[in-house]
Amino acid sequence: MFPRNSHLSAESNVGPSSGPVTIGLERCLADPPEVLRGAAFGLLSNQASVDAGFQLAHALLARRFPGRLKALFGPQHGFWSQQQDNMIETPHGRDRELDVSVHSLYADQRKPTPDMLAGLDCLVIDLQDAGTRVYTFVWTVVHCMQACAAAGVPVLVLDRPNPLGGIAVEGPRLSPGFESFVGLYSVPMRHGLTMAEMAVYLHRRMAIGVDLHVAKMDGWRRAMSWTDTGRVWVAPSPNLPRIEGVDVYPGQVLLEGTNLSEGRGTTLPFEVCGAPFIDSRRLLDALERFELPGVAFRPVQFEPTFQKWQGVNCGGVCLHVLDRRRFTPFRTTLALMACVKRLWPREFQWRQPPYEYEHVRMPIDILAGSDAVRQAIDGDAEPEEINALAAVPELAWWSDVTDCLLYA
Repeated sequence: MFPRNSHLSAESNVGPSSGPVTIGLERCLADPPEVLRGAAFGLLSNQASVDAGFQLAHALLARRFPGRLKALFGPQHGFWSQQQDNMIETPHGRDRELDVSVHSLYADQRKPTPDMLAGLDCLVIDLQDAGTRVYTFVWTVVHCMQACAAAGVPVLVLDRPNPLGGIAVEGPRLSPGFESFVGLYSVPMRHGLTMAEMAVYLHRRMAIGVDLHVAKMDGWRRAMSWTDTGRVWVAPSPNLPRIEGVDVYPGQVLLEGTNLSEGRGTTLPFEVCGAPFIDSRRLLDALERFELPGVAFRPVQFEPTFQKWQGVNCGGVCLHVLDRRRFTPFRTTLALMACVKRLWPREFQWRQPPYEYEHVRMPIDILAGSDAVRQAIDGDAEPEEINALAAVPELAWWSDVTDCLLYA
C-alpha cells in the first residue's frame, strides 16, 4: 500500500534501472523531481551516499544541477564518516572542490539552524540507514524535517534499501519517557522500514508539518536481503564496515550500555564481544539453553585497540549468522547479557551516563527503550522472559505503518 501523500505518488513512476535495485539517488539524477527543478538546495549525506559506480552523491548532484548545490550537511561520525566513537563531535568545514560549507549535525547542535538553511529552496537527504531504531541517522532526519518545517524549506528524501530487509520486526517499541537521540519516537528496535518510509511515518505521527517529498527506489522488495539488492555494502559509519556487522547490530548495539566490549577497536565490531573476565567456553555452554536460531558462536580472544578494555586481552565470542531469516539479533544479545550476568555477577556492570547526550537515564535503558531489559537481567532472567522481552506485536506495528509504506 502506498502513502496518500500526492508528492510521493507523483514521484513513484518506474525509472531506469542500473541493476536489480535502482536507488532514489539514481532515479533523482535520471528524472529530477519537480521540487528540485530550478531549486537551490542543500544535501545531507556522507561517504556511503554513492551510486552503483561508487560516485559520491554530492559530486553527482553538483554535476547534474550546476551551481545549485549550496550547502552540505553531515550526520554523526562526520561527512566522511571519520569519527570512530559516540559523542565525538565533528567540526564544521568547507568542501574545497564545490566551495560550499559543510555543516556538522553532530557538533554544537544536532539540528540545522536557520542560518544553515538560509537561501535554500530544498534540503535533499541521502543516507544509508542500518534498519535499527538506535542508529542516529533517522533522528538526524527528524531534526532536519523539524528545522525545515520551521523555515518553510521542502525536504526530498532519496531512498535506499533497509539492509535488514523489510519484513522482520523485533524488539519492543520505545516506551514514553525514554526518548533520546537514539530514539525520539515509539519504534521497534528492528523496524523493517526504509529511510524514506521511516521519514514519512515520523513526519505523520510526530506531526512535523514539513513539505516532504520522496524519490523511491525501483526494484526493491521487502523480502530482499542486502545481497539480493545487487549492491555493494559501503560502511555508513566506521564500526559497520561489513554487512555481517549490520546483521547483528540490532542486538549487539545494546552492549554499548554495558562494560562488555562490543568489538570496537577490533576488525570485527559488533560481530565479536567480550571482556577480560569472560571464559568463552563457559559462556558458550550457558548459551545453549536459550536455543537461539540461525546463529553460531565461536570462542575468541581479542585485544581492542581503542575504547573499552583498550590493550587488554578479552575472552568472548564471535557471532556467525547462518540463517538471516531465522536469526533474532535482539533476542540473541539479551541472552548473551543474561548469561554473562549470571556467570560473572560481580564483574558485569551497566554503563553509567552520559551516553549520546543523555546525562540522567541509564544508557541501556535508552538503548532498549525502557528499563525492562535491565531489570530482567538483574533479576536473573530465564529464557522464557528473554523471549518475551524480545517480542513485538508485529501486526500492530504493521497496521500502524501501513499508510506510510512505499513498497508493497
